[in-house]
Amino acid sequence: METFSSIECFVRSAEVGSFAEAARRLSLTPAAVGKSVAKLEARLGVRLFQRSTRSLTLTEAGQLFLGEVSASLHTIQNAVANLASAEGRPAGTLKVSMGTVFGRLYIVPLLGEFLQRFPAINPDWHFDNRQVDLIGQGFDAAIGGGFELPQGVVARKLTAAHRVLVASTEYLAKHEAIIEPDDLKHHDGILIRSPQTGRVRSWQLTSRTRQHSPLTLKARMTMSDSEAACATAVQGLGIALVSMPFAVGYLDAGTLQRVLPDWYVDDGNISIYYAEHKLLPGKTRAFVDFIIEQFAEQGLGQRFSAL
Repeated sequence: METFSSIECFVRSAEVGSFAEAARRLSLTPAAVGKSVAKLEARLGVRLFQRSTRSLTLTEAGQLFLGEVSASLHTIQNAVANLASAEGRPAGTLKVSMGTVFGRLYIVPLLGEFLQRFPAINPDWHFDNRQVDLIGQGFDAAIGGGFELPQGVVARKLTAAHRVLVASTEYLAKHEAIIEPDDLKHHDGILIRSPQTGRVRSWQLTSRTRQHSPLTLKARMTMSDSEAACATAVQGLGIALVSMPFAVGYLDAGTLQRVLPDWYVDDGNISIYYAEHKLLPGKTRAFVDFIIEQFAEQGLGQRFSAL
């Protein structure tokens, strides 16, 4: 058991590059983690880390050892967690990351039904529009779009991530008609700035017949959130390019309407992400299956499609 604890300290330290951060996640002191790793090194007869006052890096032997033990450690931990579930049911703290507004609009309303089915699971949900380090930060799952897929993480598609152009009836009545994509260059744009990079991306429009055209809207203003862009467009201040999940409520209410309804931006998929394990924790499997089921039953994939 002492060796197992030492291996866990080693793996966590390697994942986050710090004894102090590994200690915080393991609810130990940095000294205890460092001592545990040192004992492991002594037992193995090799140095696993190069230590300095500013950094902690794996030696070649450490990299080889991490590759050998990391997956096995996670499998053992998941097996223990599954056995510890209440009366064989999924149980434990479920740490999930999701976009702030998307989570509030579409995931939080599912919470009651989820907890009725799995009362022994305790949600620990984090709302953030940035991609998290799923494994390094100890998340069980994440929901979002446009994420890089690190090694050891898998994605299950929930829906296509389409963006559409929307504007208020008031704005469209006061400005030149928009018949084709090139007409957009004469109009004020409410564009989305990436929260990750701080830049406004150059988008390409795609038609239902798979034609392509650059988006030529003038950047009258920029926002970092599609919900805010919709609320701005409602005031008649320009044409917004927004994600469909945020646009559908305004489109259904008639406060916004689509501009060039035969054109959209294909921005990949909105997916649910989780660590790839041979033995996935019961709480994670329950959540992933539940979310995929609910998206299918509620027809959210079709509702979020621009086609």
